[in-house]
Amino acid sequence: MSVEVVVWDIGRVLVQFDLSGIYAEAIPDPAERSRFVSEVVTEDWHAQHDEGVSFAQMVAARTAQFPQYADLIALYASNWLASLPGPVPGTHELIERLAARQVPQYAITNFGIDSWGLFRPTFPILDHMGDIVISAVERLVKPDPAIFHLAARRFGRAPETMLFIDDNAANIATARSLGWHVHHFVGDPDVLEQRMRALGLL
Repeated sequence: MSVEVVVWDIGRVLVQFDLSGIYAEAIPDPAERSRFVSEVVTEDWHAQHDEGVSFAQMVAARTAQFPQYADLIALYASNWLASLPGPVPGTHELIERLAARQVPQYAITNFGIDSWGLFRPTFPILDHMGDIVISAVERLVKPDPAIFHLAARRFGRAPETMLFIDDNAANIATARSLGWHVHHFVGDPDVLEQRMRALGLL
């Protein structure tokens, strides 16, 4: 089968993601800010939001664990959008070009419900997506094969007809094992463009 569809990850493929951005003003010292997001408000801790745990639940539990940082932990929810500083260079242009060629596009993203509600209105490029599978809504998180099976059903497409793009090697490995075409995105849109050209998408 020929590749006819593009399926995007969102974080670090379409939008930059950096938890330390939440604390740029509250913790002006870069070393201290780095320590805080490696020990308190960490990416591993944040992952439960992608699984469906709410901001309120997370902040309450973490505050109980680190009461001395209560005000800073609260910023995780109230200043969330500062963790998404802007588009990943180059990928939005590829979406626009694919859309001009009427190539169907979708997304599979590990994203929380609360954070998605804040983020989605700020990111109109996603209007080009025919459907978006969101981990917290489905209670399925990449790289679980189940989220890829669900996406294929939702999109109504065979894996062999889809190019899946993600920055996470584990997600790429799962998709590949299920028959999807894959591209491990490491920040170079030119290499991605070349792959799309080779597949006849551009």
